[in-house]
Amino acid sequence: MASPDGAKADLKSTFLNVYSVLKSELLQDPAFEFTDVSRQWVQRMLDYNVPGGKLNRGLSVIESYKLLKEGKELTEEEIFLSCTLGWCIEWLQAYFLVLDDIMDGSHTRRGQPCWFRLPEVGIIAANDGILLCNHIPRILKKHFREEPYYVDLLDLFNEVEFQTACGQMIDLITTLEGEKDLSKYTLSLHRRIVQFKTAYYSFYLPVACALLMAGENLDNHIDIKNILVEMGTYFQVQDDYLDCFGAPETIGKIGTDIEDFKCSWLVVKALELSNEEQKKVLYEHYGKPEPEHVVKVKALYNELNLQGVFAEYESQSYEKLTTSIEAHPSKAVQAMLKSFLGKIYKRQK
Repeated sequence: MASPDGAKADLKSTFLNVYSVLKSELLQDPAFEFTDVSRQWVQRMLDYNVPGGKLNRGLSVIESYKLLKEGKELTEEEIFLSCTLGWCIEWLQAYFLVLDDIMDGSHTRRGQPCWFRLPEVGIIAANDGILLCNHIPRILKKHFREEPYYVDLLDLFNEVEFQTACGQMIDLITTLEGEKDLSKYTLSLHRRIVQFKTAYYSFYLPVACALLMAGENLDNHIDIKNILVEMGTYFQVQDDYLDCFGAPETIGKIGTDIEDFKCSWLVVKALELSNEEQKKVLYEHYGKPEPEHVVKVKALYNELNLQGVFAEYESQSYEKLTTSIEAHPSKAVQAMLKSFLGKIYKRQK
């Protein structure tokens, strides 16, 4: 019997093989007359931006679908289709990240320069983001058009993409230059940004894809959606924490939340726990790009023991999520949600 690690490696190589199939289909798309130059551009853009991450979102579709099938052997067709849906989510992720990095002026992503930072790319990256977004319905049309849940899939991707764009909007207009006002940063604002910007596409979408493939009606599974959105909130709080306290070589990027005046969980907690003197430090130094300001904010975070506050939040979230999951009547759904939670609990990157 294959070891769990062996099975994981097999799944990943199957998944990567499907990427190659989808990529070559897109590079031969009959709706556009590719030249060698344009084909090479798209190929390089895809290879640089789509398969480079941890692939957790995409792999979660197959893993979730397997758990929903309760141990039944999947057919080759089912494996291919669940991998394809997984890649649609990775495409969506790539589209968001390419544009997000331009908006945030980021420098690195997944341990390499952001796509738009490459001298020969620059602002062409904005159009590449639009191309990545357009690839998703093309993949869905080619492989799912005959499936009874095709319309539901299109609807799901449209809905989640809209929610994510709205979450990004709240995030960006909250951090508008010239309107830096820390007093508007609260836990409820943070939660709203996170729910829309991250939780829907990173947590709910993979499971919703698996549920549709399994013939389920998503309207009957609002409880699953709520648990996954909660999980996504916890994941983003971890992200905010790692942005400041994680090692850049481990997380693959240099955190800039303090410089970017982000409505991060850390600053919201710091505002909550600070006395008047400490609040002054935050108001004076948060959101300024120079290293001396960042150092002052980090020193205050340490003074307030935000690492300890986070550790407490993490264990409480884990307990609360486990309780909600165990209350679900379906053992298959419980297994699926626990596998999700296991992947992110106490993660370092």
